[in-house]
Amino acid sequence: MVAATGLVGNCSFNALVENGRVVWLCWPRPDSSSLFGELIDGPRSGTFTIEGVGECTTHVEYVPDTNILRTEFRGEGWGFEIFDFAPRFLRFDRWYRPTMLVRIVRPLSGEPRIAVRCDPVYDYGRLRPQCWQGSNHLQYGGLPAPLRLTTNAPLTYVQDGTPFLLTRDLHFVLTWGEPLEAPLEETAESFLQQTRDAWRRWVKSGRIPREWQREVIRSALTLKLHQFDDTGGLLAATTTSLSESPGSGRTWDYRYCWLRDAYFTIAAFERMGYVEEMERFLLYLRNLCGDGHDELQPVYGIGGERRLEERILGHLAGHRGDGPVRVGNQAYAQKQNDVYGELILAISRLLLDVRFRTTEGVEGARVLVAGLMGQIERRLEEPDAGLWELRGQKHLHTFTLLTHWAGAKRAFDIASLLGLPDLREQSARVVEAAAGLIWSRCWNDRIGSLTQAAGVDNLDASSLLALHFGFLRGDDPRAHRMVAAIDTQLRLPNGLLRRYDVHDDFGVPEAAFTVCTFWLAEAMAMVGRKEDARVVFESVLEKHNGLGLFAEDILVADGSQAGNFPQTYSHVGLINTAFRLARPWD
Repeated sequence: MVAATGLVGNCSFNALVENGRVVWLCWPRPDSSSLFGELIDGPRSGTFTIEGVGECTTHVEYVPDTNILRTEFRGEGWGFEIFDFAPRFLRFDRWYRPTMLVRIVRPLSGEPRIAVRCDPVYDYGRLRPQCWQGSNHLQYGGLPAPLRLTTNAPLTYVQDGTPFLLTRDLHFVLTWGEPLEAPLEETAESFLQQTRDAWRRWVKSGRIPREWQREVIRSALTLKLHQFDDTGGLLAATTTSLSESPGSGRTWDYRYCWLRDAYFTIAAFERMGYVEEMERFLLYLRNLCGDGHDELQPVYGIGGERRLEERILGHLAGHRGDGPVRVGNQAYAQKQNDVYGELILAISRLLLDVRFRTTEGVEGARVLVAGLMGQIERRLEEPDAGLWELRGQKHLHTFTLLTHWAGAKRAFDIASLLGLPDLREQSARVVEAAAGLIWSRCWNDRIGSLTQAAGVDNLDASSLLALHFGFLRGDDPRAHRMVAAIDTQLRLPNGLLRRYDVHDDFGVPEAAFTVCTFWLAEAMAMVGRKEDARVVFESVLEKHNGLGLFAEDILVADGSQAGNFPQTYSHVGLINTAFRLARPWD
């Protein structure tokens, strides 16, 4: 991933911008076809570019405490800036979040010459729309919905990509479906101010730790953009098919809602005090499970779609030529039994927190918890693909057993509070059985750690979450041994942690998996090694992309980021670790 790639969005869609180039934007939803797909196939798959002509430098930053990106170009004797954002603010007591990208260009000094080109391509590069000029806009035809670029820039220059002098503020408003039917300059400037103020109010409404505040705020804003407001579903990442490491073939479509990732994201929102995001996702879950489906997939579409057929788009080269490019994700058909426990942990907010415990939805949640407990008990010893979604093998994974234990333990709390003796008895039985399986089949006393799965000797970074779930206490000598063993065996030369070090469907993973190092730092803190934890934590933080954003992986060779971007898992790990390590306010 190129440094200083910025994310903008409004919880209806996201876009990625690199030095004035919109390199990734999918409309009308985050999982729709790319309109600008330069990220995975170069300019021929669509780009929206504003750049300086001649030698120049660029500086990219966020407007503080917002998802508004500012890019500054400086050449000899001239300069200009671009503000990129997606409108999001309260309007008529509702969130206004149109399918609209706004770009404002302002001269700063001298007489800069700029080049602007808006060249959308749809159906992942296979459909090139017609373009014609209106009185103050470019219209693009042949797409599933009307696409219009309304601007006060010279239309001929924009359509042809011809350089021209920037002598005044220019405004570009790109819309899908409903065009802008309002004064251009006044509307764009008003939207900029209202969007800025709305993001800053949202940031102020949450809790942050005493230390690493900027990092946590940026991570919180990033997580927020990955919640699809219309349904409450949570995206795992904005992109598809960015390779985990060069030539690995590990190129997946992450523009969907993994229940596992979503649970951890909701836990982070809860830690920061963002209640509405929790409520919105819980409604998504209720809609997902409201038709009596106790048997869960690991991943769904953000609209609740169940079939996510995976296809390879052979006509696309891939990011930096490293394919294949995939759309859809076959993981929807896998057995990943950890989802049952994680879903109970998420739903428990409805039943254990008095703020959510209203008559509406509680009865349905109780029935759902009972159904999920039934699935856990039936699947307690069933091998599955595990959280790393192994495609060619199944095991009784330790992580899955940990989630069975944690989910059953939380169900026991729910049953005790609400007076449900049958559920209480069942949950207690499963808690004991899951713990027995973990200790008898997954703990290796010679190594001093939980292993990746029953009957194997290799280690897995996800075992560190035994501390997160409360299965192991920080003062347990076994926890100390396990943290040390995983740190020793899975630490890479760059000081970061990989997931595991054995062959899977694509060989041995080469890159550091970003969230695993955050897990290590948090686990170190929980066993009392706080100074070591701070060193590890800081070593990851310095690997951000220049804007505080993290992808899925970090490469050993040069410390650059790889994999889909931004990755919610990575930012959840940052938030949790910062809260764990930060000095108390008092």
